[in-house]
Amino acid sequence: MATVSKQDRGQITYADAGVSTAEGARAVDAIRAAVKSTNREEVIGSIGGFGGFFSAAKLKEMTEPILVSGTDGVGTKLMLAKRLGVHGTVGIDLVAMCVNDVVVVGAEPLFFLDYIAIGKLETELVSTIVDGIADGCRQAGCALVGGEMAEHPGAMDPDDYDLSGFCVGVVDAPKAIGPELVREGDAIIGLASSGIHSNGFSLVRKAFADTLTDEELNAPCEAFGGLSAGMALLQPTRIYVKPLLSALKKGLPIHACAHITGGGITENLDRALPKGLDARVELGSWPVLPIIKRVVEAASLSSVEALKTFNCGVGMCIICPADSADNVMEFFAQAGETPYRIGEIVAAQDAEAKGRVVYASSDAEIFA
Repeated sequence: MATVSKQDRGQITYADAGVSTAEGARAVDAIRAAVKSTNREEVIGSIGGFGGFFSAAKLKEMTEPILVSGTDGVGTKLMLAKRLGVHGTVGIDLVAMCVNDVVVVGAEPLFFLDYIAIGKLETELVSTIVDGIADGCRQAGCALVGGEMAEHPGAMDPDDYDLSGFCVGVVDAPKAIGPELVREGDAIIGLASSGIHSNGFSLVRKAFADTLTDEELNAPCEAFGGLSAGMALLQPTRIYVKPLLSALKKGLPIHACAHITGGGITENLDRALPKGLDARVELGSWPVLPIIKRVVEAASLSSVEALKTFNCGVGMCIICPADSADNVMEFFAQAGETPYRIGEIVAAQDAEAKGRVVYASSDAEIFA
């Protein structure tokens, strides 16, 4: 095999290898306004440096400040977004998946960083994605202090991209909530989801979306409130941070929360339970969204399987004293959420066993 000398082949630049540093600089300039729109007073400086600066001075006012971190991605929902050419909402999903995890212990999300891996850097596409991330940060009240746009020629197709996010929040230890506060007889309140959110999309695509033509996926559907099936699937994940923090600040007696993500109600609500107590959820006490019903039907899922795969219409669960449930529900309704009383905390058969989710009215056809 002949070897080509360096002299014969000439100089090979980074651009020749498929990476455009100039396009990267343009992309950074294009997102400056969106990033700045998320600033909190603690933010120091702007993007473009080696790290994001965030003042921790206010933490001194807390008795025992505890930093709470979370990281997540959007998963294969991105494949549907790429198919439909809709890139403006997946950034909201990215933020939501992180901040909703952080807030369940009562922590306030402080700042967020993103990681965008992309086959070929296109300023307009990246700007659209970051606009969505900034929107999510504004909804959560956290600052987008930095991130990374990594161009991966050869490793990814030119029009392919993936997203990851990282969030840091803080809670004062005496005000933290969690399983240790949960008591027998507590009420379980579910806050409505906006759709499938950002979990279970590998199943969504295989059983439903991939069986539809582009025309069918984009056709308005009365069952989905006039949205197309594609847009019903792409509805961004609801962010529950501000109303939940407001409820805690107001002093409402919230004992614990659970973000209903991958694993559905079955495998997330149990994370808010102590040993010896179960969550008894009443099926039929809240409406399952039509798009979720359609996917469950397409996949021929049993209720048991559906409840441990999708949020089934409940994106956040709140556990509070039963005699405060009405006040808690009224507060969240006034904050723009749709709350449902979906169950209660009961004694487990085994007092030493980890708490689990059990369903009442298990024969109810909630997906019909």
